[in-house]
Amino acid sequence: MSKKSSFYDTVMSDRPTLVDFYATWCGPCKMMNPTLSEVAKSVKGKAKVIKIDIDKNQKLANRLSVKSVPTIMIYQKGKIVWRKSGVHSKHQLEQALQKFY
Repeated sequence: MSKKSSFYDTVMSDRPTLVDFYATWCGPCKMMNPTLSEVAKSVKGKAKVIKIDIDKNQKLANRLSVKSVPTIMIYQKGKIVWRKSGVHSKHQLEQALQKFY
């Protein structure tokens, strides 16, 4: 299965999927790692959290107009239902996800 189809298969879920578009060289992205791990634990069973490296997935990042990192999107049933760039707190991300349970 290709990366492209697995990404789209993942975001087609009824459960919300938080997607973190990041880069390994990005300082703010590194700051988000512990927060995203905590969010993934707290929403387990209700939502999914995945990370996409924009340097390894340039076509996808371009297709989705990811211009800065970190960019966080929430998908549900294949549609982007929430999108923000920059660093966010655990509380902000959990609140955003709760709207889509």
